[in-house]
This record gives sequence, C-alpha cells and structure tokens, in this order.
Amino acid sequence: MTQIITTTVSSKDKEVKISRELPTAIIGERINPTGRKKLQKELKEGIFDTVKKDAIAQVEAGAAILDVNAGVPGADEPALLLKLIEIVGAVTDVPLCIDTANPRALEGALKFYKGKALVNSVTGEKDKLETVLPLIKQYGAAVIGLTIDDDGIPKTIDKRVEIAGKIINRAAQIGIPIEDIIIDTLAMSMGSDDQAGKMALDAVTAIVETYGVNVTMGCSNVSFGIPDRESINGAFLAMAIRCGLTCPITNPLQEEVLKAILAADLSMGRDEYASRWITFYRKRMKKLKS
Repeated sequence: MTQIITTTVSSKDKEVKISRELPTAIIGERINPTGRKKLQKELKEGIFDTVKKDAIAQVEAGAAILDVNAGVPGADEPALLLKLIEIVGAVTDVPLCIDTANPRALEGALKFYKGKALVNSVTGEKDKLETVLPLIKQYGAAVIGLTIDDDGIPKTIDKRVEIAGKIINRAAQIGIPIEDIIIDTLAMSMGSDDQAGKMALDAVTAIVETYGVNVTMGCSNVSFGIPDRESINGAFLAMAIRCGLTCPITNPLQEEVLKAILAADLSMGRDEYASRWITFYRKRMKKLKS
C-alpha cells in the first residue's frame, strides 16, 4: 500500500496540511502577471488593487494557499515580490507559495516570509538543484519539484518518475525530508497534444505509487487553446484527484473548477456529512437569488 505523506506549510497565523487523506488543498493561481496585461500594468505602476481583490476572493472561494508571482518584465522582481508578500499577507491569513525562478528574489522572500513557505519551484536541472535546494534547507521551506531536467520536458512517464526520484534523493542528501517535497507531473496543453492530459494523469498515479509524495500541477494548462476551458479544467481536476493529486494550482474563482474539486472530495470520502459541498451549494443558490 502506498504510504500517506503529509506536507505542512504555514503563514504567521495559519497552518495547512496537505495529504491524500484530507480535502484537496487548492493553491490559488491568480496572483501571477503572466498573460494578464492589466495586472502587469498595475504592478509596474505600484498599484495593488487587483492583487488585494484576487487574494481575498480566492481565499473566500476556498483556496488554502496562494501562489504569488512577481515576474513583470522590466520590474525589480526581488523588491516587487517582497511587496506582494506583504500586501497579500495583510489581507489574508493563508500560507503563500513563492513563485520565482530568480534565486536572489527567492532568498529575499524566504528571509522575509513569516511561516513555512511553499516554493514554486525546483527542477531536476543540475544548476537548479544546486541553487534552490540549499535555500529550501536553510529556511525550512517546502518545495514543488517540476519533473523537467537538463534534457527538457520528458516525453514518457518513466522519465518523469525518474526526475521526481532525482529531486527527492538530492533533497534527502542535504537533509530535506520527503514530506517537504511536492512533485509537479506537468500538465501540458491538450490543444497541441491530445495525449498530454492522459500523460499527466498517468504520471500522477505512477509517482504516487512509487514515492507516496503529494502531487500538484498547473491544471489550467491542459485546456490552453481549446474552447470552454472551464469545463475541461473541472473534468481534468476531478480525474487527477482520483489519481492522487492533492494540491492543484488552479483558479478557484471558476465555478466549474471549484465544483469539480468539491464533488471529487465528496466522492473520495473526504467531506464528512457532505458539509463542504452543502455549504458551497447554499452559497451558490444565495448568489443566484440575489
């Protein structure tokens, strides 16, 4: 039987546990300027209205963790990332997922952050392992391990399992426990490869069976370039949860997405007396009547 591993992250005031025995922990994806021209413009001008609005709305919708990304072209990423962490922390109490590929920005953010952060991400690339993992150890964070290495995005499930093992083993060598590693099996667009969704789902199953770790994905990626994305994302998420996904990076403001996650948790026996589903239903009905 596959072992159950619990990953714990925290803010100054709140702790979140991630496990296949617990309800799905949604990582809200909205505080990311990639592909959001309005948000990019606001951040360049030092305006944080959308950030505050999105942070509050995602938590109210059910996000347990918020991804925070300051990758604005031309901006001072280390300084902007600290500002975003400060602002989001002032309007919500949930733990943050620090999302940066900039080592200087990452170290500054980990030093500044109050709590145990989740970091997005490290890969199986040699330089990333040597740069990011020591910071995870030094600051006692948890980290998402992307199943990419120096050869790029793997085309087989076995290779993704191999890269996951490489990340887990390298982390263990410097004293990072397996519970602080969450593996991202890579959700790619089914619009460009009709087998991409199946590959991601099968990789979740294989990695859970092999290592027992918690698993995440940027689940909105699967529908890129295809009509009615929200419906696709919802169906994919429900299937991924059944395969072992525990903490998807997704948009909880999309009703189909949130509905799919809650229904999957209920079906998996993770919603006692259907209380979370009933609460969601009542909120939805009240909104429709208003």
